[in-house]
Amino acid sequence: MNNDGCLLADNRQRKQVVIVAMSANMLVNFAGPADVFTNADKCLSLSGSKAGYDVLIASPTVNKKVVSSIGIEIVCKYCAMEITSPIDTLIVAGNDFQGLTKSEYDDFCDWLSTINKDNIRRIGSVCGGAFALAEAGLLNGKKATTHWQMSERLKKEYPLIDVNTNAFHTVDGNIYTSGGVSSGIDLALALVEEDHGKDIAIQVARKIVFYLSRPGFQVQFGNLLPVYERSNIAGKLHGWFSENLHESLDVASMAGHLNMSPRNFTRVFHKQTGVPPAKFIEKLRVETARKYLEDTDMPLESIAEKCGLGGLVSMRRTFLRHLMTTPSDYRRAFRTSLKSAGVGGFI
Repeated sequence: MNNDGCLLADNRQRKQVVIVAMSANMLVNFAGPADVFTNADKCLSLSGSKAGYDVLIASPTVNKKVVSSIGIEIVCKYCAMEITSPIDTLIVAGNDFQGLTKSEYDDFCDWLSTINKDNIRRIGSVCGGAFALAEAGLLNGKKATTHWQMSERLKKEYPLIDVNTNAFHTVDGNIYTSGGVSSGIDLALALVEEDHGKDIAIQVARKIVFYLSRPGFQVQFGNLLPVYERSNIAGKLHGWFSENLHESLDVASMAGHLNMSPRNFTRVFHKQTGVPPAKFIEKLRVETARKYLEDTDMPLESIAEKCGLGGLVSMRRTFLRHLMTTPSDYRRAFRTSLKSAGVGGFI
């Protein structure tokens, strides 16, 4: 055991990795991590190592059936609760229980709640799989992440969890959680590197054409603006905001457009959107700038001016604060994919 009392990996021995495929999720949630460990096993074998991974895809229910989000029905050879051989790493892949009856997973969650660092070395989740770990109490008092769209609900339903929305994956003790969909690949590569070093992990990353350590953060994929009804105060101002984003747009001008007092406008706006007017406008400026960066070749200076973000220095500072990246780096990562690949002929 290490200083934290966790079971240490014996790199000379094969490790059993069990990936529990929850229903109604994307195939890559469990197929991505499974491919990482399977390819790591091949790389280790080619290197002459006796270490490696035995990868099992298991169902969380006794009928052993898993239905993916696209309707493909998978019949697993194993039900997680019936596995008796030693599990080194357990990963719960996908599903946040929405659209499903939680009672279907009572037995699975009860089984999860019996797991600790003494009987399974590592426990992880991919995307909405964090909800299963949370339901079993495994994330209480822990740092964890999930898909950026689910993070607020995870915080609300399980307030004992320290939810970090930005990271692709997090670790707290022997608990490993990852964000949305492909983040499970990030997590699996990190686990392979933890077990067998950087060289093996790089070999796997190259084979599946993936970053060993992906640049960026989940926040760069999400929408900064809160969801709001078109009928509320932000919805009423939507068109006016778009036409005047290059202006200062202070509270007095916004309130005046709706014939409201600044004080009443601020109160109503904050109540209906969940954020103060100034913060909403700043996020709207960034969101609008993102679209120009993704879809046009407009110079950065022009985008900054058009979106009311000041000069390049100001826009860069604002992007770093909200998206943890610079405008130029964002454009390189998210510009229209075919155009980035040198394919022309857009209509």
